[in-house]
Amino acid sequence: MAKTIYKICPAGLWREAERVGHFDGAPVDLADGYIHFSTAQQVRETAAKHFPGQDGLVLVAIDESQLHDSLKYEVSRNGQLFPHLYGPLAMSTVVWCRPLPLGADGSHVFPATPE
Repeated sequence: MAKTIYKICPAGLWREAERVGHFDGAPVDLADGYIHFSTAQQVRETAAKHFPGQDGLVLVAIDESQLHDSLKYEVSRNGQLFPHLYGPLAMSTVVWCRPLPLGADGSHVFPATPE
C-alpha cells in the first residue's frame, strides 16, 4: 500500500499548478529550495503552526512512492523527520485535492482522511 504525504497550499496557487501540470512550490518552498510536505501524523500541527486562521487553502494528498529519490526525510520541527521534495511535483503523483476550510473555532477542518 502506498504511503500518502500531504501539502497544504493556497487554493489559487494549486489551481495554477494544475493548469501548468506541475507544482514548483509555494514561496516558502522556493526560498528553502525544496517543497515541504507533512505525514498524516504531522499535517494538523503543520496547519496550526504555519497557516493559523488562513482560509482558502487546499489539502493535497500525494503518493509518496512516485517521488523516488527526489524525496528526502529530514529533521525539522521538534526533531521530527519531515518529507521534502527536491524538484517539481508532477500532477500524476496527486491522489486527491480537497478544500481545507476553517471551522467555527478558527482551526482547519480536515477531511475524513488523512489516514
